[in-house]
Amino acid sequence: MKILLPVDGSACALRAVDHLISHAAWFAAPPEIHLLHVHPPIPIGRIQAQVGKETLHAHYREESEAALAEARARLAAGGLAYAEHIHVGQPAEIIVKLAGELGCELVVMGTHGRGAVAGLLTGSVAARVLHLASCPVLLVK
Repeated sequence: MKILLPVDGSACALRAVDHLISHAAWFAAPPEIHLLHVHPPIPIGRIQAQVGKETLHAHYREESEAALAEARARLAAGGLAYAEHIHVGQPAEIIVKLAGELGCELVVMGTHGRGAVAGLLTGSVAARVLHLASCPVLLVK
C-alpha cells in the first residue's frame, strides 16, 4: 500500500507519524511511505530583488529539512522505509496532487499543524485535503 505522510514538524503531525508506525502491522506487506513537507510560498513581490533565487531555494530546503528531521528519526527507529518529498506551494493542493501522482491509496496526517491560527481564517489544511482528495484520508488527533 502506498501512503502519503505529510508533516510540518508540529506535535500533531508527529502523532500521525507515531500512529502509522504503531499500526504498520495492519498492512499485509510493509507500506510504501512517502514522507512530504510542503513549505508555503513566500510572497515574492520585492523579495526577489533583494534575495536571489538560490538563496530562496536554500531557505525552503533548510526549513523543510528541519520540519522533516523528527519524522525521519521516528520512521527509522520504527524500521519503516520511506521516500522523501519537499515541495513549495499551497499545502492542501500539493498534498492532494502528489497523492494522485504517486498513486497513493491513503493519506495519513495530523488534524492541526503549524498553521492553526491561519486555519481559523481560511480553513485547515486537513479539511481541504478531506474535501479535495480522491483517496481515503486518515486524520490523527
